[in-house]
Parts: sequence; C-alpha cells; structure tokens
Amino acid sequence: MIPPPQRAMVLAAGLGTRLRPVTASLPKPLVEIAGKTLLDHAIDRLMTAGVEEVVVNTHYKAAMVAAALLRRERPRIALLEEERLLDTGGGVAHALPLLGEAFYVVNGDVFWLDGKDPALGRLAGAFDPETMDAILLLQRTVAAVGYEGSGDYFLDTLGKPLRRRERQVAPFVFSGIQLLHRRLFDDASEAVFPLVQLFDRAEERGRLMALVHDGEWFHVGTPQGLSATRDRLSSHRVER
Repeated sequence: MIPPPQRAMVLAAGLGTRLRPVTASLPKPLVEIAGKTLLDHAIDRLMTAGVEEVVVNTHYKAAMVAAALLRRERPRIALLEEERLLDTGGGVAHALPLLGEAFYVVNGDVFWLDGKDPALGRLAGAFDPETMDAILLLQRTVAAVGYEGSGDYFLDTLGKPLRRRERQVAPFVFSGIQLLHRRLFDDASEAVFPLVQLFDRAEERGRLMALVHDGEWFHVGTPQGLSATRDRLSSHRVER
C-alpha cells in the first residue's frame, strides 16, 4: 500500500478515428458528457483523489485541448505536445520526468461513475510497489455501457489478470484507468509503443494486478457508444 499518488497523466493525444464524424472537428477528450468534457471529468476525479499535478499529452487538435485546459485553475497542469503520436506507452514514457515513482494514468476518453468507494482510491489502496509494477481497473464486459468487444482479461482469485488470446472471449475489459510504477518502463527501449506491451511483460513476471470496478463504466469510443452513454446517463444524476 502506498500514499495516494499526487501526480497523474491523462492521455489526450489520440486521433479518435472510430468516433468520427464527431471527432472531425473536435478532439475526443473534449466531447461533452453530462455538461462537462471527458477531459474535465477525468481531471476532476484525479483532483478529488488527491492529485496535485497532471500531465496531459496532446497531438490531434492540440490547440483546442490547450485552450480548454486554460479555463481550469486547479490542479497544476503540464502540457506535452507530441509532434508525432507516441502511442500510449511512448506517451507515458516521454512524460516520466514529470511523474513520480507511482502515478495514475487515465485515458482522456473514458468516463466512469464510482461505486461505494472511489475507483482511484481503491487502486492506490491495493497497490504494493514491492510486488507490483502496475494495477489495472477492469470492468465486467456485460456491464460496460456501449461496449461490444470481446473483452481484454481473465482474472484469477488472487487478482492477477491474464490477457485474452486470439479467438478468446474474456469477461473483463480494461477501463483505461490504471496506477503504474515507473519501474514498469525500465525495459522500454522504443519511442513508440502501446502500454499493453509493458502489461504483457509485467504479467509474465507476475507483477501485474487488477481490480474490478464496482461502479459504472461507459465506452464512448464510437458514435453508438456515445449515444448509449448519453441515453443511460439521462436517467442518472451525474456530478457536474
């Protein structure tokens, strides 16, 4: 168990091609859900969890993202514009000088509602840096609003995830919410790579763990997912 991280990263550089035509004129993190952008929802959750500094990487329509963040007074935000897309792993590796030993990473296009206890606090409470390099928040695929994929992980009774192989259907989808130790990147030698590449290595070493989200999670990566999310939330009282 560690103190809650005070630094975090929000991944906001992607092209959002699956969400077109919405993202033809708007970067996906600036899509609004319940009167607030996805990016603001993520940063607000991080701030509530005790995060004081957030790194946001940008690429697609970077000026729009930067302008949106200028409206915020808190927390402290550092913008890292990528001249070329570095993918999720490369983006975090590039930001490591601005992050601590252990830090949250949240995809800039995810939206979730906490259950009994805040998801970020649960991750921090379960993270043991002596035995783990990363802990992921997973969502049951059957309960993921707007998600129609085959899942990402199986999970054993000890909380250790096993990534599904080709043609398999897994009961859990990775939520895009995670707590990482910088040690995870020790063997990363490429500039452009996905985080899942490092998750696979940590899984092989027995240093990847996961928790199952006990609240709601929404997949907004496609127009259908966005519509399903807005429909579901229309009956909710969502924190603005």
